[in-house]
Amino acid sequence: MSMHHSGISCRGNAKLWLFASSGNTSHELGLVAISAIGLSRPKSCQKSGETPVTNAAPVPASVLEALARYDTPTICNAMEVIAPERRLIGYTTKPLVCPFPDLPPIVGYARTVAIRSVLKSGLPADEQARRRIEYYEYVGTGFGPRISVIQDIDGADVGYGAFWGEVQSNVHKALGCLGVVTDGSIRDIPQWAPGFQALAGSIGPSHAWVHAESFGGEVRVSGMTVKSDDLIHADRHGAIVIPYDLAAKLPDACELCGRRETPILEIARSKDFSLEKLKAALKKSAEIH
Repeated sequence: MSMHHSGISCRGNAKLWLFASSGNTSHELGLVAISAIGLSRPKSCQKSGETPVTNAAPVPASVLEALARYDTPTICNAMEVIAPERRLIGYTTKPLVCPFPDLPPIVGYARTVAIRSVLKSGLPADEQARRRIEYYEYVGTGFGPRISVIQDIDGADVGYGAFWGEVQSNVHKALGCLGVVTDGSIRDIPQWAPGFQALAGSIGPSHAWVHAESFGGEVRVSGMTVKSDDLIHADRHGAIVIPYDLAAKLPDACELCGRRETPILEIARSKDFSLEKLKAALKKSAEIH
């Protein structure tokens, strides 16, 4: 897995921005700072034109590569072993559409965005263009690789307009993202960036007035709460947040889960299956630690 470590994290301090649709084919990404609530860019976050600062990623690349060898359900099983208190939290709980089910699992740091599409923006085009760069700087810097996590806040109209399509999938891939997890809609499936994973609430034809209300803050997608720079594991089944301090423990826990399942699966798939043999396999499984 290719790792990108340029830039730095703004975890917990990310500046929120507003940015909005112009209705054009560049996928409408103008944005404006929310100065009224007193937020400012953290000193550690680089501005355009500054020399990038490189910090060590919170989880070693080797651990991310190890996690990517397992599907997301296995990661969830392993999480229950090492952190049983997280059995009911930290993962998607509602169905998401995956147009590319054969792509391998992805593991990366979250880039969070909140969008809506039923309201038209009042920002002038030049302001949108200038602010768009701020958004792409956020997406393209920080710990890597990255995964875009986007919440559609249109309520009953969630998914009305697609933020994602041919342009955004290719741009975000070029910026170091591995895929997107969103409860909003996506489109342009045949023209989608090759190898760029997608989990979405729906597939639709139009982007309507889609625009981002903010980025870098906390979002909630399909029951999963995510903060900027959270470590995400995702595949065709859904996604899960992996706390940094648990990441290195998960591969061994995944192997343990596999060893426990083996005797049960062996007898279940055997032509000599019987209830008595199943009971014996369950007992053997329970004794594996």
